[in-house]
Amino acid sequence: AGAALRGGATRIAVAAAVEAEEIRMHFAEAPILVLGAMTGGELRTALAAGADVGVWSESFRALCSQLGGEGSPPVRVHVKHDSGMGRLGERDPDAVVELARACAEDPGIELAGVWTHLATADEDKDEAATSFMAEQLASFAAVAERVREIEPGVTVHAANSAATLREPASHFDMVRCGVAIYGLDPFQRDAAGQGLKPALELRSYVSDVKRFEAGESAGYARTWRAPTDTWVGVMPVGYGDGYRRAHSNNGEVLVRGARHPVVGNVSMDNITIDLGPDTDVEPGDEAVLIGSQGDDRIWAEELAARTGTINYEITTAVSRRVPRVIGR
Repeated sequence: AGAALRGGATRIAVAAAVEAEEIRMHFAEAPILVLGAMTGGELRTALAAGADVGVWSESFRALCSQLGGEGSPPVRVHVKHDSGMGRLGERDPDAVVELARACAEDPGIELAGVWTHLATADEDKDEAATSFMAEQLASFAAVAERVREIEPGVTVHAANSAATLREPASHFDMVRCGVAIYGLDPFQRDAAGQGLKPALELRSYVSDVKRFEAGESAGYARTWRAPTDTWVGVMPVGYGDGYRRAHSNNGEVLVRGARHPVVGNVSMDNITIDLGPDTDVEPGDEAVLIGSQGDDRIWAEELAARTGTINYEITTAVSRRVPRVIGR
């Protein structure tokens, strides 16, 4: 959050109230918007953090109304239009406008924004998906125009990272870049091709190096056995840190600028890598799971392709116990 604000972000959007609470502890003045659904208790947490909140239904609007006013500041809300994502928000444009009107007329609420989310912006090679995005934007633009007649000062926003990069018509008053601010490609191809530079690296180190004779095994269930005499490196990282178990016998790690395959099952706290029959790798050597070393690099997109997922899941899986180091 701090890096985003220093880089020019005008506000921080989060999914959950607890995230707003944590950000407020460190950034007293940062504008925060909670986009996700909340219980009454979570709404109180968000409001205590001074956050704007997304409103998607009349029942949640009524809850906001109960907590706003009567000596408390009005609850600042952004009304959600479900233009095609099929999640939170009113589908009927008239219902969205009426919800916005109810917010604007409620003394306990301040109508601050209207928004939607795009379902297919990242499918830029699919004509049907591109057409669907255009339909969503047309529906939302019409709704936003009507809401502005109720409250001219509302902030209109729709674009995720993919839409920000490919469709200027989606930008409106504000864009909500997520994965792109980490330098990751929302289209799951080539970040550099989008003018992006990956900002996240996941590093560990070699904690031990040991000789294996042919037939000896590493890891739970003995899923890998050395085909020949070799050296094996142990690293103190595993699925407890967010390095997925799906990388068992299906991953590579950079050590001393060279790739080494992950062998055996990924454990909660350890993995093993095959260093080959001759090696100069020593305990303490840096090991890169995501990032660059020497002339080679392993990006999140590569890990995602190996495990049948997307780079978002790879990076958000990195657990809280992994220390974060922020540099330039």
